[in-house]
Amino acid sequence: MTTSSSLSARVAVVGSFNVDHVWRCDALPAAGATIAGRYASGAGGKGFNQAMAAARSGAATTFVCALGDDAGGALARGLAAEDGLDLRTQASDEPTGTAGIYVDAHGRNTIVIGAGANAVLDPAFLAAQEEVLASAAVLLTQLESPADTVLAALQNARQRGATTVLNPAPANAGTTTELLAQADVITPNETEFAALLARHLGERLSADDVATLDGVTLHQHCRQLFPHGTVVVTLGATGVYVSHPDEALRGDARPHYRVAAEAATVVDTTGAGDAFNGALAASLAENAASSFADHVRFANRYAALSTERAGAALAMPTRAELLARHPE
Repeated sequence: MTTSSSLSARVAVVGSFNVDHVWRCDALPAAGATIAGRYASGAGGKGFNQAMAAARSGAATTFVCALGDDAGGALARGLAAEDGLDLRTQASDEPTGTAGIYVDAHGRNTIVIGAGANAVLDPAFLAAQEEVLASAAVLLTQLESPADTVLAALQNARQRGATTVLNPAPANAGTTTELLAQADVITPNETEFAALLARHLGERLSADDVATLDGVTLHQHCRQLFPHGTVVVTLGATGVYVSHPDEALRGDARPHYRVAAEAATVVDTTGAGDAFNGALAASLAENAASSFADHVRFANRYAALSTERAGAALAMPTRAELLARHPE
């Protein structure tokens, strides 16, 4: 099923859609505790969040996912139509994916995922979307979909010359050397980066310590983990770290550097990483000649703005809102 016949997509996102059930509490619940909170529901899932961010950042965007024949699926279709998102959906007998999210007074969150239909998205359905996916300059995917589907998406896009971006999230999802080899750029946060080091290099590093490492040491870890491509480690309030291989600096003057976090009045960090990824993909697609540092600054500003309102997919700012804050 599609909601648009457009074949002008510049960003393609393959991933998950979830109905988010959100409780806002003074503190995150501890084991055995019963606490008071305020409840709301809305659209989410890493894939949908990132697709909405890419579209609202200004890129023509296609989103490939699997949905159930239920209220959650209807919600996804309606929201995609409202934002002009080209939605390509594999039908499933499973319910549409769900997420239970707890957000504390400081904007920190804990999330529990029920995969549902997201677990059935398969490579054969991707193959049926070949025409629209072939038009994308950037392919962005995550790990809330089956691993063979993520791999097929990256392989297909790379063969067609697109820039492939893998957000290796959530941290507990498995990754293989083969999967990483198909990405041009990976975008872990500090928890996901520590998990990748442990899984692929046997390096034990606390997520809390990633941001405190000196640039040279962090660069060495990145090159060992992902020698052929660019690593972008998102570090929350401390900003972003970028590491390139020496032979592919993507327009930058240095192989590694930090970009400071943008100021924001934080309400909710849910989806901030997805905002960064979607905006990064949009910038890469729309301004291929710009330096990679320029793309990161755009994504950093976009992600910061997304934290100033509650929610996930529907909290993604528009390009006009971003330019109003950052006219230059």
